[in-house]
Amino acid sequence: MKTMVLTGIRQMEMMEKPMPEIKNDTDVLVRMKVVGVCGSDIHYYSSGKIGSQVVKYPFPVGHEGAGEVAAVGDKVKSLKIGQRVAIEPAMPCYVCDQCLQGRHHTCRNLKFLGCPAQADGCLSEYIVMPEANCVPIAESLSYDDAAIVEPLSIGVYAVRLAQMDLKNKKVGILGFGPIGMSVLLPALQKGAGKVYVTDKIDERLDIAKSCGAAWTGNPTQSNVVELIKAHEPQLLDVVFECCGQQEAADQAIELIKPGGKLMIIGIPEFNRWSFPVDLLRHKEICIQNVRRQNNAVGEAMELLEQKKIDISKMATHRFRFEKTKEAFDLVAGYSDGVMKAMIDFD
Repeated sequence: MKTMVLTGIRQMEMMEKPMPEIKNDTDVLVRMKVVGVCGSDIHYYSSGKIGSQVVKYPFPVGHEGAGEVAAVGDKVKSLKIGQRVAIEPAMPCYVCDQCLQGRHHTCRNLKFLGCPAQADGCLSEYIVMPEANCVPIAESLSYDDAAIVEPLSIGVYAVRLAQMDLKNKKVGILGFGPIGMSVLLPALQKGAGKVYVTDKIDERLDIAKSCGAAWTGNPTQSNVVELIKAHEPQLLDVVFECCGQQEAADQAIELIKPGGKLMIIGIPEFNRWSFPVDLLRHKEICIQNVRRQNNAVGEAMELLEQKKIDISKMATHRFRFEKTKEAFDLVAGYSDGVMKAMIDFD
């Protein structure tokens, strides 16, 4: 079986590995069809770590995937060979205090695909997953849709976690990569009044406009804070930070109205955020971190199945499995207006 592994900083090779085996009676062998390249994959590729999670080489990354059931354990009842499935990459223990509180995403013993010291990623021809992590997809959905359910569920969860009726609310999204887009679409579906989007890549801003953003701006070309303030002198109700950049957090604090909320989704490469105490205190701004997603896969899948949102503009580039490194280099360099690169196994 062929597997793509990280072998060093910005180094990647195709290796032959033994075929994974079904060891538990609820295991499922999945033949991978497509994998999306995520920003967290790029952190491991470019930096070799995310915070305390450090890669030990060689290591296969990848967690946004979809495939076809190739074999099942004896007690698997919900799936059959040949069925198309989306891969839910988070494998909680279901017995710790966090799981018992319904916080499976902060499980004390969580294993996550493509996360160092937890589980190998899905950039392999075959992987084995628990039955609960193989989500059947409707015939109306493509493998791309199924793989993109993973980042989309993060956006769905972030909008839910904001605990705010977004109808007619003024929303900011700073950073319009796949996560920014995954926030925009459910926010609009929930009735957001106007959504202001910023990004440093003009092609991404064009996509944001076509998806329904009321205003877009490039912070490298203009003072986006002053321009948004000109449109919204009362400022914004909620801002989603989706790029993991200190300058975006600074802009967010300026843009949020008193009593508003900052949702931090982006993963920074530094260890500490910094916030201006005076503005933060006087505005009584609430800061909420977003940790992946929790119980949002079903809602994300339903939004796609019922065609309430359209994520077809997210996948902008495609690569054959053996060209995976080219995909990672493209995304790491923010080249050619890339939104999301997809890896095809067939």
